[in-house]
Amino acid sequence: MENGLDDCTQDGTVDLKGNPVLRSKRGGWRACSFVVVYEVFERMAYYGISSNLVVYLTTKLHEGTVRSSNNVTNWVGTIWMTPILGAYVADAHLGRYWTFLTASVIYLLGMSLLTLSVSLPALRPPPCKDANLDNCRKASTMQLAVFFGALYTLAVGTGGTKPNISTIGADQFDDFHPKEKAHKLSFFNWWMFSIFFGTLFANTVLVYIQDNVGWALGYGLPTLGLLISVAIFLAGTPFYRHRLPTGSPFTRMAKVIVAALRKSKVSVPSDPKELYELDLEEYAKGGKFRIDSTPTLRFLNKAAVKTGRTDPWMLCSVTQVEETKQMLRMIPILIATFVPSTMIAQINTLFVKQGTTLDRQIGSFKIPPASLGGFVTLSMLVCVVIYDRFFVSIARRWTKNPRGITLLQRMGIGLVFHVIIMIAASLIERHRLSVAREHGLVENGGQIPLTIFILLPQFVLMGVADAFLEVAKLEFFYDQAPESMKSLGTSYSTTSLGIGNFLSSFLLSTVSDITKKHGHRGWILNNLNASRLDYYYAFFAILNFLNFIFFLIVNRLYVYKAEVSDSMEVLAEELKGMTLTGPNQVSSHE
Repeated sequence: MENGLDDCTQDGTVDLKGNPVLRSKRGGWRACSFVVVYEVFERMAYYGISSNLVVYLTTKLHEGTVRSSNNVTNWVGTIWMTPILGAYVADAHLGRYWTFLTASVIYLLGMSLLTLSVSLPALRPPPCKDANLDNCRKASTMQLAVFFGALYTLAVGTGGTKPNISTIGADQFDDFHPKEKAHKLSFFNWWMFSIFFGTLFANTVLVYIQDNVGWALGYGLPTLGLLISVAIFLAGTPFYRHRLPTGSPFTRMAKVIVAALRKSKVSVPSDPKELYELDLEEYAKGGKFRIDSTPTLRFLNKAAVKTGRTDPWMLCSVTQVEETKQMLRMIPILIATFVPSTMIAQINTLFVKQGTTLDRQIGSFKIPPASLGGFVTLSMLVCVVIYDRFFVSIARRWTKNPRGITLLQRMGIGLVFHVIIMIAASLIERHRLSVAREHGLVENGGQIPLTIFILLPQFVLMGVADAFLEVAKLEFFYDQAPESMKSLGTSYSTTSLGIGNFLSSFLLSTVSDITKKHGHRGWILNNLNASRLDYYYAFFAILNFLNFIFFLIVNRLYVYKAEVSDSMEVLAEELKGMTLTGPNQVSSHE
């Protein structure tokens, strides 16, 4: 075991009292094991609700297709947007640990209230068997207030847990220590596995319980699991390493932009060494990196030009300027991920609604429509393994890139799959509608004599697309964010999903309204057998194609951030020892 100074971490981590920590006493996999367990149960709780929410809104609260779908996507959009606030509070005020713990209590309160709302008959309208939802009694204002109040309380809680729990796990490894740096690669793989496991359990076991046993038990189990996981997280407290709040990343970026604007008429010196920068020792003390000046977004370099004034809103260091550049450079890529995130929103809304119209019987077993979401997870898991085990090693021989292909190239492949998915979904829906017409099931909205498994291609292909786009997106925004803004970088990925869900709500409402004008029937009705979802999916295919063209343009213009450490050299050494680390541990770092 290491002793003395060699046993101290070099990355600026401390205990809860702010004292430097010993590597042998805290952090590493011993600490991470408590963190990973939480993520399994949290994914079970979240997907246990979101996967089947459209079914509950339709069958229990008697909402129509557009309204129920939009209520799902608006809530999911909020879930994915609140992490920006959680990252801000953690980085600027409370730190990751206390932000996470406070948010966990709010999350549990939301889950408990939600379980109560689906358990008590007084908190939902009476059952209705009429196929025409317009004839069913709607939920009262009080019933809706309790149910959606619980959902959005839960959303506030996830805002504080989602961006901080993964970074708490990553914080347990010292980037300045070669052995721990290698272990960090393995952590990201196990982190993804915990997400897969929790999601798969929710999409299979929990949705079956909700559809066939009861919603009270279906929501009560993940609530209990979440409570146990928070207790396990608390039990690991003596082993955690913590990072002190470094200040709001938004404020740091705002200072650079304001300083550059205030000095807009000042010339930038040709020699970057004439720009203002702190001594290297100042960064080393806090386990931070100094970043050299780059020519991209040159206007922002004005913020580091010395004019005799040291006001932080007038003079910023080169490193601070470069951190701001790194976050701004990623915004066009972020915009290019909004449309595919809108496609992901269809999994828990229209895809599930399609499943309710099809034959779900296998013997005495009735398949819950939301359980097909499990095939997204399974196909994604299989593709990630194949990608890391085989594709990366083959591609590396041709490209000489440790990742096989760049992160943006991987994202581009995912975008192509999204075009294919919506073409396939449109063709499958056209076939479903033709069978409905053949059997006279258009007007009455009856069950179509087609197996629910005809929808499998669009679910499986979505998992394949996620293996390329979603994994690369998460890694890209984490990897390309400056070291001091990793939480904010991670929140870019969740912001993409949030805006994608809000965009889904907007498109669904807009298309529904436009297609009903001038006496037309409309593309999206409560009766899916009389709808034209095939047209709607074809519209999405065109939208994805145009988005792919936009991505090609921003990809060509994007400049990867300069390496700020010897991470490429370290990774090259790790690749030489693949027999020890395994090829599946390569794709989480560059």
